[in-house]
Amino acid sequence: MHSGGFPVEVRRREVVAAVLPVQEHWLPMSNLDLLLPPLTLQFSSATNRESPENAVVVLKKALAQTLVSFYPFAGELVQNRHGEPEILCNNRGVDFTVAYADVELKDVDLYRPDVSVHGKLVPVNMHGVLSIQVTELKCGGLFIGCTFDHRVADAHSANMFLTAWAEIARAKPITRLPSFRRSLFNPRRPPQPHKSIDKLYAPLLSMPSPPSADEDDHLTSRIYYVKSDEIDRLQSQASYNGTKRSKIESFSAFLWKSLAAAGDDRSKPVKLGIVVDGRTRLSGRTTTLDCYFGNVLSVPYVEASVGELQTTSLTGVADMVHECVAMASTAEHFLALIDWVEVRRPKPAVVKVYCKDENDEAAVVVSSGQRFPVQEIDFGWGRPEFGSYHFPWGGKPGT
Repeated sequence: MHSGGFPVEVRRREVVAAVLPVQEHWLPMSNLDLLLPPLTLQFSSATNRESPENAVVVLKKALAQTLVSFYPFAGELVQNRHGEPEILCNNRGVDFTVAYADVELKDVDLYRPDVSVHGKLVPVNMHGVLSIQVTELKCGGLFIGCTFDHRVADAHSANMFLTAWAEIARAKPITRLPSFRRSLFNPRRPPQPHKSIDKLYAPLLSMPSPPSADEDDHLTSRIYYVKSDEIDRLQSQASYNGTKRSKIESFSAFLWKSLAAAGDDRSKPVKLGIVVDGRTRLSGRTTTLDCYFGNVLSVPYVEASVGELQTTSLTGVADMVHECVAMASTAEHFLALIDWVEVRRPKPAVVKVYCKDENDEAAVVVSSGQRFPVQEIDFGWGRPEFGSYHFPWGGKPGT
């Protein structure tokens, strides 16, 4: 693969709105949405096969139809009188860019997305909730890049939208229509927050100030291809005596130990956060959460010193990871989190692991995309050769 030094020519910029009119209304954010800072979630999909000449037309037409059901993506985020974000569903439309890149897919350095993808093949500037760029490649294939506002949708919701968009492009019906029932996440009366939430989340104003700017302190993004048999090997090494750890727990334990192995100060803490989806945990309350559109996430974290992680076996570290995940894998955890936000509104809050303290050796957050088969998103000209979600944000204290 070559570097990202290839030219990209923007051929036109358009705005694609829902094909049917949408009555203007406000869609409030749930308490779980309010825990997300203003950051983006990016999706990339690419094929090196010759795409049909009318591929862009097909994508635009299908997008306009998909936005009828996923109308919040055609709206925009505004602040209410309390200073909290809300979605104005006004069918403003989605920024849609058509471009040409003088490069073949095999020569795009997909392992370094910040060099070859971010800002070139995936849109950066957003005026609405969603931006899309379709780039024709020299080999005749297409690169589809999407940027979502994470305050509106998590990866589960984004994947629902992408799957529906691809289904309509193939003249198929949408298999999962989204639900926007914010009442599913109403706080209890009276609220019953638990002290355990204070260990994971904090009001933004209580966070330390950002450290002084350092020219060498910048975010570097990398994509690594890890074969499934390597993940299986890690899982086998992390399991013992009939106790089987999950793939994400095993890999996270390995990553956590690897960060500690590079540490110099054995007394400094290394933090590990795991993104937990609450849909399955809350499924007993309702049957519609699989189609729920929004954020249903919690990010529990655990910390240990560099020295402890260096001397503890992989199985021992995997046990620590498992306990961290189990702490947030209950309906009560998510109900308490919703209540915790309620008693502090409108003061914003954030998960503590995102706010790296100057005394930390390192902090990492792991999220699994195993349930989001991006390589199965077929717009009508075959499955993509490459598909991935990208989270271009490093996290800073107080942000």
